[in-house]
Amino acid sequence: MTSETELHGPEIDRGADADFDEDDRLHPDFVRAVLDAVEAGDVEEARARVEPLHPADIADLIELTPAEDRAALASAIADRIDGDVLAEMNDWVRDALVDALEPRQIADIAAELDTDDAVAIIEDLDADDQREVLRALDPDDRAAIEEALSYPEESAGRLMQRELIAVPEHWTVGDVLDYLRADDQLTTDFWEVFVVDPSHRPVGTCELSWILRTPRVVAVTDVMKREQTLIPVDMDQEEVALRFQKYALISAAVVDGGGRLVGMITVDDIVHIISQEAGEDALLLSGAGDGDINEPVRDSYKARVRWLIANLGTALVASTIITQFEGTIAKMVVLAALMPIVAGVGGNAGTQTLAVTVRALATNQLTRSNTLWAVRRELAIALMNGATIAVVIGIAVSLFFANPKLGVVIGTAMLCNILIAGLAGVLVPLTLERLKADPAIASSVFVTMTTDSMGFLVFLGLATASGLVG
Repeated sequence: MTSETELHGPEIDRGADADFDEDDRLHPDFVRAVLDAVEAGDVEEARARVEPLHPADIADLIELTPAEDRAALASAIADRIDGDVLAEMNDWVRDALVDALEPRQIADIAAELDTDDAVAIIEDLDADDQREVLRALDPDDRAAIEEALSYPEESAGRLMQRELIAVPEHWTVGDVLDYLRADDQLTTDFWEVFVVDPSHRPVGTCELSWILRTPRVVAVTDVMKREQTLIPVDMDQEEVALRFQKYALISAAVVDGGGRLVGMITVDDIVHIISQEAGEDALLLSGAGDGDINEPVRDSYKARVRWLIANLGTALVASTIITQFEGTIAKMVVLAALMPIVAGVGGNAGTQTLAVTVRALATNQLTRSNTLWAVRRELAIALMNGATIAVVIGIAVSLFFANPKLGVVIGTAMLCNILIAGLAGVLVPLTLERLKADPAIASSVFVTMTTDSMGFLVFLGLATASGLVG
């Protein structure tokens, strides 16, 4: 009889259930037990606890370990830290761990990995260490990694793996099956077979399910899918991710400038890219650098302080505007208390529009063809939001200060500033994108400056012009 294991395949032993919490994360008590064993010099106990863990969980264990204890833990469980573990590890933690290894050790790990994972480990090494690691690799592996490193960072060339299955277009399904069974050096991780012409240009793809269900005598050109999404080798990884999302791809061929097949990208890499790019945009909007808790303190400081200095400069612009109305504020001190409300609500409105616009640009929802429509849409939303907030704040201020005129002034100022915020929130990132700059990098600084400055100017200007201050 067929066993349960034969039907469903081997089950991955991730360790005892008690080692994980309700969210399927390593339990703090388990992490502490492993570290206590390492600290006590009981290496066998530490290894025994780590042995059943999946590579991704071992990577989590190292990341959850305090930085000062990671070297000791890595030394104790060195036999379990392989390429699969490093491929799952946080970039900052992995780089620190790799720095402690010898070039020969790094080369041995890189040789176990697909090209894309090996490149991710080697690309961040110092130039001297990189050369030593490459020298220690087998010639074929070295050539593949050197070629990948020649492509721009965050491009399809860096992301792709060269381990794929490509067959000539004159073969039959039987030829493909015999080829797959006869060559034990072929990659085992693939979902489709690429069909190429004599110049090694992809002409179609065959899913494995088609090959397995088709008679051997049928030509692959009769069962292959000719429509395919080809990825240029120099395409930015964010654009690659968008193509995978748009066309629901599992894998895709990567081609060079001449249209020849040079690699493939699989969906598991794209999941990581989508998460990474989404996080980067959010962090760029806040000026928080990489935003990784494992990033060195000095690097985080340098990334954040420059944006704080930029914000200080924009705040000085707003302060300069306020000084122009010193006389008005002196005559009616309550204006000073209400000014932050106008600027603050306007800033929040601008941030909302900015976030929507940056996301739309990143996902190609917003292009040159629908820019005018998007601007009109955001202005309509800003008008409705502004009118609502203006009525609420106007009535509240009128009643609280028993001054209807003051209520009208702050309501009008609020409406104007939210309209300005909506316009700035969409136009600033659009302008940066047209200038070939990342719209997430500096948009928040300019939008905040606009809403603060214009909020103060409109509110104090209306208060002065309306005769509110006698």
